Amino acid sequence: MRTKKFIFNKFIEIIILFFIILTVLFFLFRAAPGDPISKMVDPTLTPEDIKHLIAQLGLDEPAWKQYIIYIKNFFTGNLGHSFHYGEPVSNIILDRMPCTILLFTTSTLLAAFVGVVLGKIAAWKKGSAIDNFLSISALLCHTLFIPWFALLVLWAFAYKLGWFPLGGIISPELWIKDTSIVIKVLDVLHHMFLPLLTLFIIHLGSYLLLMRSSMLGVIKEEYIITARAKGLSDKVIRNKHAARNAALPVITSVGLSLAFSINGGALTEQIFTWPGIGRELIFAVSNNDYPLAQACFLLITAVVLIANLIVDLLYAYMDPRISY
Repeated sequence: MRTKKFIFNKFIEIIILFFIILTVLFFLFRAAPGDPISKMVDPTLTPEDIKHLIAQLGLDEPAWKQYIIYIKNFFTGNLGHSFHYGEPVSNIILDRMPCTILLFTTSTLLAAFVGVVLGKIAAWKKGSAIDNFLSISALLCHTLFIPWFALLVLWAFAYKLGWFPLGGIISPELWIKDTSIVIKVLDVLHHMFLPLLTLFIIHLGSYLLLMRSSMLGVIKEEYIITARAKGLSDKVIRNKHAARNAALPVITSVGLSLAFSINGGALTEQIFTWPGIGRELIFAVSNNDYPLAQACFLLITAVVLIANLIVDLLYAYMDPRISY
């Protein structure tokens, strides 16, 4: 019963926070310098034509009136039309989202899994050569500058060696032909390898260090000492007793990473020309495409808020000492 009350209260908080962020974003974009018209109109258009275009987009109304219209449309599922593409924002997001989810969910889960396994080994063998090697490697991965590392990977494996494509998600010539689904899947994986490798290496370090730190704290707990006194093997103590509780901070980190990954890691998508939401977000903000930019940010907000709730519930499931 207490858990249901907790979930209900959390949902109320999420709804309130969501609409606060929605309001801030709406007025923040309109307060930003520049306007969408100057970046989208034909230079041959007359002032009358431009004025008519502004009216069509609803930008001639006061900001407060635009906000009321936006809220009304929002509750009907209408997020507006992109100024640049001229099509519903929801269609653009639905078109780009699978690419972002595929790349960033895969990289996050792989990095978390490997990071947890290596982190608990490093903690269990604290001070050994294995621990030193893993810790130093993790620190190097964690401190890598993403754009520099992404460009280095692209230059080495795509430009110099030519093993992988320079960007994109597919080879159009393969998809135009009547090729098998296996060939198409392999083509996507071929394009995906370099951005996936980049994100995996960058995220691996943080998960490894987080798991190691958490594990070092857990193995000092009394129940671990008791388990040793009972004669349980190191493997059982490490994997079934220590690692379960030590993984709690990692679960939080993974949950939030997956939530934030919905924005696609804009720089990574831009460098590898990966057609995801992050790349679209950069374009929308740069061109003052208010409806598209707002929708992208609102999607990120909603996913992050819900992810926080899921992480809280997972905490209670993983650790019986936690209750709501």
